[in-house]
Amino acid sequence: MKANDAIRIVGPETARMLDLGHPWVVADSYTRKWPVGASGQSVGLCDNQGRFLATALLDPEERIVARVLDRRRIQLDRPWLTEQLRSAIELRLSHADLHDSNACRLVNAEGDGLPGLTVDRYADYLMLQLYSTAWRPHLKLITQVLQDILPTTHGIYEKSRPQKTRELEAVSDSKAYGRLLAGKPAPQRLEVRENGLTFLVTLEQGLNTGLFLDQRLNRRDLMQRVKGKRLLNLFSYTGAFSVAAAAAGAAAVTSVDTSTGYTNWARDNFAANRLNPKQHEFIVGDCLTVLGKLTQSRKNYDIILMDPPSFSTTTKNRFTTRGGTSDLVAASLPLLTDGGLIITSSNHQKVDSTEYLKELRRGALQAGCDLRVISLLGQPEDFPYPVTFPEGRYLKYAVCVKTGGTAKMGTP
Repeated sequence: MKANDAIRIVGPETARMLDLGHPWVVADSYTRKWPVGASGQSVGLCDNQGRFLATALLDPEERIVARVLDRRRIQLDRPWLTEQLRSAIELRLSHADLHDSNACRLVNAEGDGLPGLTVDRYADYLMLQLYSTAWRPHLKLITQVLQDILPTTHGIYEKSRPQKTRELEAVSDSKAYGRLLAGKPAPQRLEVRENGLTFLVTLEQGLNTGLFLDQRLNRRDLMQRVKGKRLLNLFSYTGAFSVAAAAAGAAAVTSVDTSTGYTNWARDNFAANRLNPKQHEFIVGDCLTVLGKLTQSRKNYDIILMDPPSFSTTTKNRFTTRGGTSDLVAASLPLLTDGGLIITSSNHQKVDSTEYLKELRRGALQAGCDLRVISLLGQPEDFPYPVTFPEGRYLKYAVCVKTGGTAKMGTP
């Protein structure tokens, strides 16, 4: 390869963003003039005066055509990768609150200088995900370095990410998107610990493992608020928040999800913690439809929690964070006692905290209630992001107190 083949000239706006520390090069009129390159090739980025800006990983077929690996001239080789991975793991050892937990994120893509690559720990297993095809040529090296750094790891998996996950049906979670890269296979249902509780995850089946690690500290926050309270958990998925609430002494927990499979999984998570699922309520159905029925039945709750996906479609409703959140809040507030808590969460990267709070405001106004934000949390320490990369702060977890408007009195 000639030296000039590994150099890419970026436009003035991209150069400005790189100087400000942003790690992405987005396709534009300048990148369309780049010479043909292979996905996974490391290239040097320069401005049109020839000033070196960064070493980046090429991904020419994507909107993000290159991702910054280092502000220095480097080779993506074993020594460099070892240094990056060791640094990421050391950050968790030094700063992450992992008390009585053995599931966490070890590498958070841009947050650890490895843009487009994540590594999660589930007990004695690791799970890699590639958010850029540029990492695929380096997958074997990544696996080898992780085995060297963490020799007690039982196995390393990759969970593949289909191109159009939003269009996949719920039955896709019965398909095997995970594959073993090294080591021995994990049990079909692997037990992990979080905040002293046991959760069942799968490293092979489905698009997700069954436990969203970025909510660990938010579940701990919930556990401090629920004793003696009645909780309604919407979009309950495999019941992690519900289990946390029941284990912390909630008087009653109602979990709502559209999936029968996830609801059964939630019951299994209750049983894994010696919590009798029969003492709590599980409802399979569309959340907006269920909220209407609960209102008609004059139910009420002390805490309502909702952690919907950024985008979902059921036979009756289509949900998006923009617009859908306000409708959910408005439909939920009549069920919430005055002074009760409504807790809402979103992982939509393109909706920032200010915009998200506007959704809560619209829902409150629609329901004729006031909401006071008493806490606005995000992802835990093992999901770091650079200050130069605002897209990295994606998780919003708002705890609000309801004042004004009266919940319809009835039974929990």
